[in-house]
Amino acid sequence: MRFQLIHQDTLTKARKGKILTPHGSVLTPVFMPVGTQATVKSLSSEELEEIGAQVILCNTYHLYLRPGYKVIEKLGGLHKFMNWESSILTDSGGYQLFSISSLQKAKKEGVSFRSHIDGSLHFLTPEQVVEIQLALGSDIVMVLDQCTGYPITYGKAKAALDRTINWAERSKKYWGEKREEGLFGILQGSIFPDLRKKGSEELAEMDFDGYALGGLSVGEPYSLRREILNCADECLPSDKPRYLMGVGTPEEILDCIQLGIDMFDCALPTRIARNGTVFTSKGKINLRNASYREDPHPIDSECQCYTCKNYSRAYLRHLLLAKEILGARLTTYHNLYFLARLVDKAREAIAEDKFKDFKENFIQKFNYKK
Repeated sequence: MRFQLIHQDTLTKARKGKILTPHGSVLTPVFMPVGTQATVKSLSSEELEEIGAQVILCNTYHLYLRPGYKVIEKLGGLHKFMNWESSILTDSGGYQLFSISSLQKAKKEGVSFRSHIDGSLHFLTPEQVVEIQLALGSDIVMVLDQCTGYPITYGKAKAALDRTINWAERSKKYWGEKREEGLFGILQGSIFPDLRKKGSEELAEMDFDGYALGGLSVGEPYSLRREILNCADECLPSDKPRYLMGVGTPEEILDCIQLGIDMFDCALPTRIARNGTVFTSKGKINLRNASYREDPHPIDSECQCYTCKNYSRAYLRHLLLAKEILGARLTTYHNLYFLARLVDKAREAIAEDKFKDFKENFIQKFNYKK
């Protein structure tokens, strides 16, 4: 995997770049739809291609448990399994291991845990997590990390960082010589700048293909998150892509692009879509509201997605209230299309050194209240 920094905006830290993977190029900044279990909920791979998704995220923890990585490997890997020809990033599963699996216990060797599906006992090492992702056929592989929540004590945050650094070193050693695929290190350290700085420096010395910021968007105040992002920009290599995990609102994506972040993923856009909340150029709306019962307009008159070209707010509201699957499909399609176009426009603005104005104009309009 290679990263090419094409241009940096003259007035901000916003960057336009290109990631070359075994399955093509990915222009950054990029938003990656979350396809946890080898599917973005309610959408086909063909629809994701129509939307303009360049890379999707699948989850190692979930696919390890079901259907099993050896099953997927036997069937030709994730790309063939889900009929997706573009790039795939696989999360290491660290977040799931430390949040949804029961009776997990981290130690120097790895993590023991019980499956949230059937309670079966498992143990994974950092080396096995890399091996599993390579068997899945991932283009971008994430190292195993110990994800922390918020709030957390300094001592616990430091212990998690130290373990994450140790696991990263082992993962890099197992990885060996440079491959076509990319291996990303993950930075922990919670909201403590000195821990983030220490971790950034140690990961940078290992020379990963890219760097992810974990342990953010877990309940911490946004002001603290911005402080940590500024710290990362100062410490992480400028010639490698930077990936902020778990951020997916239009305002935050643009704000973080301005701080030098290149890659984003989040399940929020698809989750809120299934509940009727959709993005528009003038902010979020919930189509379940009674005010849309007889509304003949599209979700967003400025949007060119399939949903907005063909269906009214009134029809979508009906589908959602009737719990018809089509309602969730159409709103999900729209939200992902909206974010795909947003980062497209961000890249254009960066190339023209106009990102600051673009962001300010978008947010002013997005926060417009009638």
